[in-house]
Amino acid sequence: MAEIPDDNYAQPWAADTRTPAPPLGNEREVLTGFLDWHRETFALKCAGVAPGRLSERGVPPSGLSLHGLLRHLAGVERWWFRIQFAGEDVPLLYYSDDDPNQDFDSLDGDVAEAFALWREECRQAREIVAGAASLDETGTRRRTEEPFSLRWALVQMIAEYARHNGHADLLRERIDGVTGY
Repeated sequence: MAEIPDDNYAQPWAADTRTPAPPLGNEREVLTGFLDWHRETFALKCAGVAPGRLSERGVPPSGLSLHGLLRHLAGVERWWFRIQFAGEDVPLLYYSDDDPNQDFDSLDGDVAEAFALWREECRQAREIVAGAASLDETGTRRRTEEPFSLRWALVQMIAEYARHNGHADLLRERIDGVTGY
């Protein structure tokens, strides 16, 4: 599985460097392969954009930006894998009950730090998934106390990235006309 480059956001738009999801393999290999492919897709959609432009909300009336999506994806990586599945007692990222949309709305902070945090959350999520004995292992939904399987969490995250990669397509095209991936 490919690592998300540390400085991918600052690199010029490049050739497709994603590791293809495996067409063969066990269930864990296929699911994690697709999730990593989507993670790499998001990184490529941000590649070559000047850090200041990543915060542009380019598709009105939506308030979405690539920076906001980055913060949101770091938060959902932490939420599903570390907090809900692994039961870690760590703070939520870019979220509070008083300000539930701060991941998208409050774009303060260094974009490079946001990328580093996202990469770290992806790394920790990979470790949690790799350490599970089975995709049937369960976590507990924090608000409802309902169980869910690791398999379900992986599919949930693939869907999350697929949806937001579509948003990123539109945002990137509005920023500089680049399409693809």
